[in-house]
This record gives sequence, structure tokens and C-alpha cells, in this order.
Amino acid sequence: MAPISIMSVIGSAVPASLRELGLLACWYLVREGEAVSGPLTSLTDAQALASRLQYPGMRA
Repeated sequence: MAPISIMSVIGSAVPASLRELGLLACWYLVREGEAVSGPLTSLTDAQALASRLQYPGMRA
């Protein structure tokens, strides 16, 4: 299985719904160039989800 990467986006690339909440950055999980998650509002959340998806049987 291909590894999951974390991609950050800033400014106008952030979905309008998040910009309306005052967020200027968000993160997506990507595998082989395809998004595997919606926008996440923190890097910590993105890292945790990436770990759970990459290693589903492991607990933090």
C-alpha cells in the first residue's frame, strides 16, 4: 500500500467554509496524488488520522 502524505494549503486554496471561520490554512491526506481525507483544521489532526489510516491495527 502506498504511503499517506500530508499536504497543506493556504490562503485562497482553503475551502470558503473554513475561510469564513477565519482559518487561513488546512491539511489534506493524500495517497498517490489523490486526496483521502477532506480538509482538516490542524496538523495534529492530520498526523493522527494519517497514522490511523496507514497503520489501522495500531493504537496511539
